[in-house]
Amino acid sequence: MSTQKPVQRFTPGQEKFGTSVIRRIGSLQTLVYELSGGRVWNTFRGGQVAILTVIGRKSGEPRKTPLLYIEDGERVVMAASKGGMSSAPVWYHNVKANPEVQIQIGARKRTMVAREAGPQEEAQLWPLLEAMYPEFAEYRARCEGVRHIPVLIFDEKE
Repeated sequence: MSTQKPVQRFTPGQEKFGTSVIRRIGSLQTLVYELSGGRVWNTFRGGQVAILTVIGRKSGEPRKTPLLYIEDGERVVMAASKGGMSSAPVWYHNVKANPEVQIQIGARKRTMVAREAGPQEEAQLWPLLEAMYPEFAEYRARCEGVRHIPVLIFDEKE
């Protein structure tokens, strides 16, 4: 018999509050990360953090977001989870509109091109993402039947 509680979905109010908190903490984390050359606030609950810079699809301005990531060879992999909320994060929509991005890992900044992982790639990458950050499994369960959490693969720009 399982002792795990079923995963609860967020209410609209919880999502609004959570999005606001994520945005504010993310701005502070990005500032600290960049000022320290990636030496400070470069992890979150055991997972490694990178700074993703993408051009906003509406504003045309650079938008920076701290995100958990894994490296798969030379590729960088991220999940558009938004903590398991019912909508995809804004950065995901920006990347879909403008796939050429900059990713900062530590002091190193790389120009990369994003693409969404296919089903077979996702099947290989989700266990690696969940090994790095186990809460991803809960996020996926929370989104089941609501939305698919995309996995994005970033390759070096040629």
